[in-house]
Amino acid sequence: MKFFEYEAKKILQKYGLSVPEGSIASTPDEAEAIAKGVGKPVVMKSQVLVSGRGKAGGIIFANDPAGARKVASKLIGSTIKGSIVKSLLVEEELNIAEQFYASVAIDRQAKTYIVLASTDGGVDIEETALASPDRILRYWVAPDVGFSQPEAREMLSRFSMNKDDATKFASILSTLYRVAMDNDAELVEVNPLAKTALGEFIAADARMIVDDNAIFRHPEFEGRSLDRVDDTPLEAEARKQNLAYVDLSGDIGIIGNGAGLVMATLDIVHHFGGRPANFQI
Repeated sequence: MKFFEYEAKKILQKYGLSVPEGSIASTPDEAEAIAKGVGKPVVMKSQVLVSGRGKAGGIIFANDPAGARKVASKLIGSTIKGSIVKSLLVEEELNIAEQFYASVAIDRQAKTYIVLASTDGGVDIEETALASPDRILRYWVAPDVGFSQPEAREMLSRFSMNKDDATKFASILSTLYRVAMDNDAELVEVNPLAKTALGEFIAADARMIVDDNAIFRHPEFEGRSLDRVDDTPLEAEARKQNLAYVDLSGDIGIIGNGAGLVMATLDIVHHFGGRPANFQI
């Protein structure tokens, strides 16, 4: 289950993390009113469940309420990377001095959680990994030990940060781990984690993905759509019926009682020149 940015930020706020002032708007009038309430330049952020929306034109700045209304008129109803923009997060524009990266994710190969931190925030972490792998810190969590501020401070000691910044960053990392544990999250990411000119650390952007299989433990998420951006209509309907189904491009239906059997059947059908129409368990 993927969360919109504004939803992820609401969860982070409950854990005491700072986020920019703002609110969600679904009409130009609402966007204008929110910008007026903020009382300073704002950033208009399309709420879509895809990455790279900024590069795709889904994030635009506005200097005043009238500008916010104009931007909202342009963005609401538009399509960003195949997703229709139904709402915008209208937030104050931060006076950013430095940008960091922080996340907690599942390392499936290591079969545990991994905490990531970098002093190169604001860009895709994959770009940093390729260009400057030494600028990314990685901490694989021992499940029986967990991850707290002492581990976070030890992790960040490899960066050249002043003591105050390192303490704040360590607190944020340990909090993100607690968010992930409490919510059965596969990913909790803050990018960028902004340090303002006043020295505050604020989650300028946030992503969160919760394990679908753990939703039954979280009544607060009940009623929220499990649809995914890349679902076909049939896949979306199957998900509502709690079925594992993947649309394919062929014309031969495949039904099996396990992923291994279905994959073997797909291979056999291909081997004999057939074209599977689906993967269904």
